Amino acid sequence: MQQNKNGAPGSAAFIFIFITVALDMMAVGITAPVLPNLILEFRAGDVSSAALYVGLFATLWASMQFVFSPVIGALSDRFGRRSVILLSNFGLGLDYVLMALAPSMSWLLIGRIASGITSASYPTAGAYIADVTPPAERAARFGMLGAAFGIGFVIGPALGGLLGAIDLRLPFWVAGALSLANAAYGFFILPESLPREKRRPFSLKNAHVFGSLRLLSSHPELLGLAGAVMVMSLAHESLPNMFVLYTDQRFGWTERSEGLALALVGVASGIVSTTIVRPMVRQLGERNAALTGLLFGITGCCIFALATTGAVFLSGIAFIALWGLAGPSIQSLMSHRVDPSEQGQLQGALGSIRAITGMLGPILFTQVFALSVRHGDGILLGAPYFLSAALLLAAYFIAWRVLPRRGAAATR
Repeated sequence: MQQNKNGAPGSAAFIFIFITVALDMMAVGITAPVLPNLILEFRAGDVSSAALYVGLFATLWASMQFVFSPVIGALSDRFGRRSVILLSNFGLGLDYVLMALAPSMSWLLIGRIASGITSASYPTAGAYIADVTPPAERAARFGMLGAAFGIGFVIGPALGGLLGAIDLRLPFWVAGALSLANAAYGFFILPESLPREKRRPFSLKNAHVFGSLRLLSSHPELLGLAGAVMVMSLAHESLPNMFVLYTDQRFGWTERSEGLALALVGVASGIVSTTIVRPMVRQLGERNAALTGLLFGITGCCIFALATTGAVFLSGIAFIALWGLAGPSIQSLMSHRVDPSEQGQLQGALGSIRAITGMLGPILFTQVFALSVRHGDGILLGAPYFLSAALLLAAYFIAWRVLPRRGAAATR
């Protein structure tokens, strides 16, 4: 098996992590189309009541991600990545079985809360990548991890819709089977990436959000990059929350057109992650690749906001996809600035940041869009994407300000 300079397994282990993240996200995506309908069934067809529960389920899931991402990251720093990833997969599989069998709304809610906890293993996957990948290659590997994330979310909802047409609970059974199969596969295939001598004792003061903030504040550039990640993640929330509402209101697109356009976004993002991130980082360096990606994102959001036809709007997808240069580059730059024994805590902190924006973003962008629809038309309808462009501009200046212009800070 290929190993990096520290003796940790390399390419073969990365392939497993890629498959793990893709299957985990596919399992999450499979249930997305049917969960609201299952809730509606439990509420005896009361749409108003069901809508409140759908919002509650989403908020609780994101809250669990916010709270437990640092905990799971810190556990992986103490006990190793392998055991945490496998237990998360196993727990997630059992949880989907629980939701498939749920006899009441209360049991379904318990299952959803548990899935928010057990699916918080994505940061551990990021820490695994940092363990087994030389610093110069991390941005490309983090980009591939993002591609796995996207693949799961593109395939999952489509498969879930087909399965849900047969039976509303069938997607939960399939999601559970995928997670349990992944755990079994990893038990025989996945090696440990964090040697015992590089592990750190588990401490409750580090295994929570505020403990993660202490780590981020330990290095000025690390804290600045974390701020850029938060602003950039908040800007990204405009895409999943606004795409359908915006294209329907502005261009009169049908569900079919919107679905095809979303699939195009997924394909374009996958192409960037798998084929463009690595050569661009090698050519430009991580700092310049991150800044270039943010400029592409600003351009794409402005095209979305200003587009007067569907064709012009679609042209912005290429720029939005190239925004994907920024995330892996910044994540890699951050990984250079912490010890190997702190990679799990760092990735957990990033998971909490993304969870915060996942809770704030839907409210922010839907309210901005509602105001734009209520008080104007035409260019004003693009207000959510103008806001995203402004946020990305802020992220650009934060990253430009905190990062050294030549080289990266020394890897710890």
